[in-house]
Amino acid sequence: MDARGATQEFRAARDFLLEHREDYATACREFSWPRPERFNWALDWFDVIAEGNGATALHIVEEDGSEITLSYAEMSLRSDQVANWLRAQGVRAGDRVVVMLGNQQELWMTALAAMKLRAVVIPATPLLGPADLRDRIERGRARHVIVRAGDTAKFADVPGEYTRIAVSPPGTGPVPGWLDFDGAFGAEARFEPDGETLADDPLMLYFTSGTTARPKLVEHTHVSYPVGHLATMYWIGLKPGDVHLNISSPGWAKHAWSNLFAPWNAEATVFIHNYTRFDAARLMAAMDAAGVTSFCAPPTVWRMLIQADLSALKSPPREVVAAGEPLNPEVIETVRRQWGRVIRDGFGQTETAVQVANTPGQLLKTGSMGRPSPGYRVELLDPVTGEHGAAEGEIALDLSARPVGLMTGYHGDPERTAEAMAGGYYRTGDIGSRDEDGYITYVGRADDVFKASDYKISPFELESALLEHEAVAEAAVVPAPDPVRLAVPKAYIVLAAGWEPGPDTAKVLFEHSRAVLAPYKRVRRIEFGELPKTVSGKIRRIELREATAAGSTAEYDEGDLR
Repeated sequence: MDARGATQEFRAARDFLLEHREDYATACREFSWPRPERFNWALDWFDVIAEGNGATALHIVEEDGSEITLSYAEMSLRSDQVANWLRAQGVRAGDRVVVMLGNQQELWMTALAAMKLRAVVIPATPLLGPADLRDRIERGRARHVIVRAGDTAKFADVPGEYTRIAVSPPGTGPVPGWLDFDGAFGAEARFEPDGETLADDPLMLYFTSGTTARPKLVEHTHVSYPVGHLATMYWIGLKPGDVHLNISSPGWAKHAWSNLFAPWNAEATVFIHNYTRFDAARLMAAMDAAGVTSFCAPPTVWRMLIQADLSALKSPPREVVAAGEPLNPEVIETVRRQWGRVIRDGFGQTETAVQVANTPGQLLKTGSMGRPSPGYRVELLDPVTGEHGAAEGEIALDLSARPVGLMTGYHGDPERTAEAMAGGYYRTGDIGSRDEDGYITYVGRADDVFKASDYKISPFELESALLEHEAVAEAAVVPAPDPVRLAVPKAYIVLAAGWEPGPDTAKVLFEHSRAVLAPYKRVRRIEFGELPKTVSGKIRRIELREATAAGSTAEYDEGDLR
């Protein structure tokens, strides 16, 4: 199949999902993945829809109110220039390029340009420090880095023979010893590829967030993310002409999910509101001004939003979704009451596109993250026997119907890849339960679920119960050693504004726990303080488990306060 045929096949699959965006049954029954042998999303999709297209592809509003808008046609042209310039600096097909930029126009231009060159992007958040960068340069075997000028000093102690390219703010001039990215805009405006792009050529190498261990290196191809995120487009409910806002830090998979592939698959506008400190009122004002029609945010942002006056948003988006971690029911109810919209949860990983989701127009069940996405055959594997069909078990993808949106494997780690793909299933490491209607409810990470008095405890369920109380802004539950019950639930709690840590607040929360949880699930110990998190914002439960095992004099015991 030639490039034109691959484009047509991709468009047909995209249009089928748009046509059946609220017809889940038909979408699941009749959708089939495009599986081209050769495909370059930047050349064979983006440039095709961009030709003569004056619609806005990217709209960025800065904290000071300044803004940038780029049409599809302009983005195509500028990415051609960047690709030609990078080629002149020595970037070749197969080269690994660390890209550590913020939400700035150069990030999207570089992403498209790297695809056109068949270079392999290693996305990196600007929050990374020198130690993390050394790991990415060494394990990723990076030959080039493209970073913000303000972050170049982090590379002073990162050894390696890699090309150094800096993106400087307007009017500041180049960084000594670094190539100036601004030179790209004087390059030739027409790009000619120097070879064909095979579907299984590597496109991205993602370092996972490392919540429990050393970050894994996830490899995606020229189809697994660009084509795989047709499912993400379907889950969000995006349509041509939409204005989509996804709050996510560059460098993490969710940014590529919803700030690159899903919206541009739909021919929508990517809208960005940059800020140094989260301000709910300012965010909602920017959303109103830009006419945002779809909005995705992680649970942390949703929890901060509901602390504000949601009525300040005059025109709530048509679609509101959440991903990254499970969303607590009380947040969903608050948004439904204030905006008349129901947040639709979704589940996926760096290793995949969205696997399970509440899609547009479908019945939502409280606490459930929905049903398998079109093109995904999801099984629950019995944790003891490994057999599929369990009512509760490890969420897994059937590899006999391998979805396009699944990674190639863990780069440089065949043993870990074989373990994840054992027995004909890709195993997510997450536990879920399925009801009679096929809806899947998240239980927790396989290594987070624990037993107390021989009862299985889901930390997520207990955290959701705690978050129902107005005093709780964030919560994380881990097992605490107990001589009688083996383990008891301990909650680490970040308090909401207006509440002070101490025995009185702990007593109030223990009473709440007794009122809303079964006796065997009750929280027995509480400690107040900040939660350790990865740079992507996920809770590092391993640190909490280790701290709990070591013992703490700062915790409150339910038995002592009754």
